[in-house]
Amino acid sequence: MHNFLDFEKPIAELEGKIEELRHLTGNDEVNIADEVARLQDKLTKLLQGTYGKLTPWQKTQVARHPDRPHFTDYIGHLFEDFTPLSGDRLFGEDEAIIGGLARLQGRSVMVIGHEKGHDTETRVKHNFGSARPEGYRKAVRLMRMAERFNIPVVTLVDTAGAFPGADAEARGQSEAIARSIETCLDIKVPLISIVIGEGGSGGAIALAVANTVLMLENSIYSVISPEGCASILWRSGDEAKTAAEALRLTAQDLLQLGVIDDIIPEPLGGAQRSPAEACKRVGAAIIKALESMDDVEGGVLKARRRDKFLEMGRKGLN
Repeated sequence: MHNFLDFEKPIAELEGKIEELRHLTGNDEVNIADEVARLQDKLTKLLQGTYGKLTPWQKTQVARHPDRPHFTDYIGHLFEDFTPLSGDRLFGEDEAIIGGLARLQGRSVMVIGHEKGHDTETRVKHNFGSARPEGYRKAVRLMRMAERFNIPVVTLVDTAGAFPGADAEARGQSEAIARSIETCLDIKVPLISIVIGEGGSGGAIALAVANTVLMLENSIYSVISPEGCASILWRSGDEAKTAAEALRLTAQDLLQLGVIDDIIPEPLGGAQRSPAEACKRVGAAIIKALESMDDVEGGVLKARRRDKFLEMGRKGLN
């Protein structure tokens, strides 16, 4: 069973009809197979029409969809021989950010990313993908390890933002995020980042200052959530839709602005309808990006990465 969003009600109704027909026994009066095929064709067109004109707020809802593949799904579908590496060697283990060594089509990589969890138990365990300082310090440790052994780094970003609790602030949340950004800019190995769901605030950019920054088609990336923006500007969360429009947080907007390098198309109806296919497409994009940096010297990779982000500040975003 799919979890349907508010704007997907016509899709849910049509899928319900198809399922009902599939459970009927055939008779001479009705050719069930033909009717199912006709409705399936109608469903495909409805999905194309709906997902071809999503508003920024609707894309925000899709990016947060509970069935959307998360970090652990990509590990299961895409990477081989994943060996998790835990702890920041300073305070403890943070479950919101997972990282470790793995192979991608035979290539050794260090893969790091946010994990939100799939149900109540795992969401609490992973703190809904909102990391504390030890999560970012763990990411720094793993990126430095990758540099030491000349292994590319791949990050999968999916967080509403870093954890804003008092305990996180007491342990140096802002400093930890800043150190993670600094490390991203400093390492001399290829760094590829993919926004697979939500890319929220400093908690996202801490892992996303990369040579190649990609976004899934229906993901979002923004300095603040639409609800947070609305509460500041309009003193009301009811204006979240308006805020989503103003923030220009969609992959299409950010590609136009030059913040990201490319968009990874999702399966029809979003990554949540075909997680395996979405993971496959992300894998192909990572391999393509890695191949483009195969013969580039480490110092050049670092210089290009730094210049790329400094140029955004020099020129500004239109």
